[in-house]
Amino acid sequence: MLTHELFRDDAYLKSAQSTVLAADAAGITLAATIFYATGGGQPGDTGSISWDGGELLVTDTRRGTAAGEIVHCVAPGRLLPAVGTAVTMAIDWGRRHRLMRMHTCLHVLTAVVPGPVNGGSVREDSGRLDFDLQGERLDKTEIEARVNEMIKAGAAVSTEWVSEEELATRPELVKTMSVRPPAGFGRVRLLRIEGIDLQACGGTHVANIAEIGAVVVKKIESKGRQNRRVSVAFA
Repeated sequence: MLTHELFRDDAYLKSAQSTVLAADAAGITLAATIFYATGGGQPGDTGSISWDGGELLVTDTRRGTAAGEIVHCVAPGRLLPAVGTAVTMAIDWGRRHRLMRMHTCLHVLTAVVPGPVNGGSVREDSGRLDFDLQGERLDKTEIEARVNEMIKAGAAVSTEWVSEEELATRPELVKTMSVRPPAGFGRVRLLRIEGIDLQACGGTHVANIAEIGAVVVKKIESKGRQNRRVSVAFA
């Protein structure tokens, strides 16, 4: 059951209407959703689903077993809405917005630190990326200064799409070695930070990097012979 991903077109949607496609112990599947499902290092959204006669807290959002399906996880043993029920979705906006800011910050970080990315994670107030640098040393103070300089100057953030065939001919658009962009749908979403970065990404992001705010580089660690882990947090 394909779920229409409303957050792809507007990451700032805080609430919206939808219809129940399925509801069981695994969770609730809706015809459309504003909830981002765990993926690409970004956690799934939390919030609530309400309808005439009931309300449930969404504790996590994950991909279902079928392609394109998104499941909203809820606490077990609660009354579930029937298939076809009209519902109102509301995300925990404060949490989502922090994740958007941090995820976008990590994109800025990839424009400052050279080298492909081996892994990473996004959290509410911090994040990290592992860079394959073949033993190259990094200057923590310099990286922090350059990232904050870019953020303070601001730059518009937008999305665009390319075909999977075009992406295959442009490997520079995929910076992450460990996480591949969603495939099998005929096209792939790109995130553009004007004048700074362009890469495949399915996450949620702010509209301008100035919205990120000041950040600090907490530490840089060696993870093996060639990996350097750069951890950042909101100042």
